[in-house]
Amino acid sequence: MSIPRIMVFRPTWDEFQDFPAYIDYMESKGAHKAGLVKVVPPPEWIPRKQGYDIKDINVNIRTPISQVVSGRQGLYQQLNIQKRAMSVQEFYEKTQEERHATPKHFDYADIEKKFWKNITYVAPIYGADVPGSLTDPDVKVWNINCLGTILDYVNADYNISIAGVNTAYLYFGMWKTTFAWHTEDMDLYSINYLHFGAPKTWYAIPPEHGRKLEKLAERMFPANYQECKAFLRHKMTLISTQVLKAYGIPFNKITQEPGEIMITFPYGYHAGFNHGFNCAESTNFATERWIEYGKRASVCNCRPDMVKISMETFVRRFQPEVYEQWLRGEEYGYHPEDPNTLCLAPKPMLPKNFKSRCTDVTVPQKRGCAPLKMDKKKIAKKTSEKAKDRLKSVWSKLEGRECGVATDLLIDGPVKSSAKLTDRFHTRTIDLISDNAV
Repeated sequence: MSIPRIMVFRPTWDEFQDFPAYIDYMESKGAHKAGLVKVVPPPEWIPRKQGYDIKDINVNIRTPISQVVSGRQGLYQQLNIQKRAMSVQEFYEKTQEERHATPKHFDYADIEKKFWKNITYVAPIYGADVPGSLTDPDVKVWNINCLGTILDYVNADYNISIAGVNTAYLYFGMWKTTFAWHTEDMDLYSINYLHFGAPKTWYAIPPEHGRKLEKLAERMFPANYQECKAFLRHKMTLISTQVLKAYGIPFNKITQEPGEIMITFPYGYHAGFNHGFNCAESTNFATERWIEYGKRASVCNCRPDMVKISMETFVRRFQPEVYEQWLRGEEYGYHPEDPNTLCLAPKPMLPKNFKSRCTDVTVPQKRGCAPLKMDKKKIAKKTSEKAKDRLKSVWSKLEGRECGVATDLLIDGPVKSSAKLTDRFHTRTIDLISDNAV
């Protein structure tokens, strides 16, 4: 079996000027088939003119995480424990402690062995998901904080800014900090520039083999799969390359040096680790080719903080021929990495207060989305007369009821939700003598 290999591109300054055009060029060469590509920028491109003196990086790492890894024989789960906020200087000093220092090694292969051998020992601290950018605002080409792709329509049409998705995030790493196996939110593209510091090793699975990794993960972590069908989106699952080899799952690996750019492609599973103290800047982006991936991306519904982007603006703009069918939830098609299986596209997730621009389209109501039409007759009052009548009927048959109150555990109608666990079961107390809600 021929496995697509990770390509390395070295664009000239002229070729580097148009970001979307260069993405198209790399894909015309088949770079996307490996799921990951390396780009070595031309020497004229200087993202930060003042350099990288730690004392001059005025960034607050608000939620550093301690990565606690458990497991054995190449199968691991990672638990992230939030630590106190720290400055970049404080984080750097932490990386210099003996327990967090990069071990002596001969080459990249040697440090990779040490990583997997010691993965469950000494939890490293990762300064991940830090909003911000180290790129100068006047950088006009390949500015990670302002790439100018079609993903900008999310902000333009819905006025939604999603940190780390359509804005930049910084990542401050130390020895052994990892990013577990995952595809990007909504199976988007991603770009990662290593500003300075130690290298970063990447593993990537060709998108055409992504389902094989999912099936292996479902088999090896059945409890996680039962809890959430899209549990790999939790970014907690680590599977070693030895296990991948044993189960015949194709993969590639490559090491990113400071000053180099890595780009992941739609539905490209990737993972990796940092060799030591470093700083990377990353965000997501999109092209027209991504739209079909985004429409059919798996979604985690068990965690409220998972990124979900409405595809409405993209389908309306770039796929007008199927827009009405898609809104009705009747559009059949193929996942780009499964061209042999015709399936119904998932029901559309629509932006809040969405109104269809098509007069003959009726969209079913979805949780968290404003419906087009609502039958007012189906809306029950918070405390209906029927509910009171039922309670009084039960109450009339009980003894010692003259001065009491009854509790209706399931009053008809909507109940305001709460994130507190103690509010999971909602109750409402009704005074049956005065007939007033308490």
